[in-house]
Amino acid sequence: MPAVGDAPTLKLVRTVPEEPILRPAATPRRRARRVISVGGGKGGIGKSLISANLGIELARRGKRVVLVDADLGGANLHTTLGIDLPRRTLSDFIERKVQRIDDVVTPTGIENLGLVSGALDHLDAANPKYAQKMRFLRHVGQMDVDYAILDLGAGTHSNVLDFFLVSDHGVLVLVPEPTAVENAYRFVKAAFWRRLRNVAAVYGYDPLLRSVMEGGTFKSPVELVASLSERDPDAGRNLARHLAQFRPRLVVNQARTPQDADIGAAVVAAWRKYFGLEMDLLGTISYEDDVWRAIRARRPLLVEKPDAMAAKSFGSIADSLLALDLTARTGVGA
Repeated sequence: MPAVGDAPTLKLVRTVPEEPILRPAATPRRRARRVISVGGGKGGIGKSLISANLGIELARRGKRVVLVDADLGGANLHTTLGIDLPRRTLSDFIERKVQRIDDVVTPTGIENLGLVSGALDHLDAANPKYAQKMRFLRHVGQMDVDYAILDLGAGTHSNVLDFFLVSDHGVLVLVPEPTAVENAYRFVKAAFWRRLRNVAAVYGYDPLLRSVMEGGTFKSPVELVASLSERDPDAGRNLARHLAQFRPRLVVNQARTPQDADIGAAVVAAWRKYFGLEMDLLGTISYEDDVWRAIRARRPLLVEKPDAMAAKSFGSIADSLLALDLTARTGVGA
C-alpha cells in the first residue's frame, strides 16, 4: 500500500499550453439539475462500472438520468450496460448530423435512464476542437434531466480535466494499489491547477500569479493564496473563494481488505493536510467475483446481482451525493 502522507511540492504546470481558457457559458435556457463526472488517473479502475451503476441507482429512485460516454475515442459504456452500439452516437453530434445532443440519447431498457454512446468512429473524437468541446459541454448542461453522468477517459488531458471541472460533482475513482493512488493524486493536482489557471485568466490575474509563482515554491494552495494576497488582497480573496469550490468526491473501488477500505479516509486526510482543500469520501466498493461475472456477462451489476455487497454500495454512494445536493440547496451544514 502506498504512503499517502508524503508532502507534495506545488509547481505551476500547463496541461495544454496554448489552448483557450474554458470560460463560463452564458446563462442557459434550462439545464441538467446536476452534472456528475467520473474520472481517475488511469484506465482499468472501474470508471464505467461506477458510472453505469450509479446511473441505474439514481434512475431507480425516480431521477431522470442520462449517461454520457465522454471517454472520447475509447467509448465502451454501452457494453457495460449490455446493449449493442446504438445507431446514433456522439459522432453524429460532433459531425453536426444532428443539432442537439438529446437527438442521440438511446433508451437503455431501464426506466428513467438514457445513454449518449461515445464517438467510436470519429477520427478526431479524442481531441475535439475548442468550439466542439464548448458546444458539447453547453448541450450536456442544457439537457432536461435530473442528472447527467459523464464517464471520462483516463489521464490528465485538458479535455478530461475540463469535463471534470465543469461538473457539479467531480467523482475521483481509485483502486487501493500504489500506482492507482499516485495517479489519483496526479489527476486531482492537475485538475486543481487547471482550475487555478482558468480562474486567473478569467479575472486577469495571470501576471500576478506568475510573479508570485516565480518567487518560490509552495507546499499548499493556502500558502500560495496567502502570498498572492500580500500583493493584492482583493485578488487573493477572490481566488480563495473560487478555489474553495474545488472539492472532489472520492470513491474507492475493489477494496479487498479492511486496510483497503481505509485508504479513502487516508487520501482525504492527506489532501486536506497538504493542500488545505476539502475532499468528500462518497463510499467504498468491495471486490467481489460477482462484479467481474456481471462484466463478462455484459450486464450491469445492479441488474445482474442486485443483492451483492458491491451492488449495495451504490445505494450508499447515491445517498451521499443526494445529501450533498440537499446541503447545497439549503445551505445546512455548508
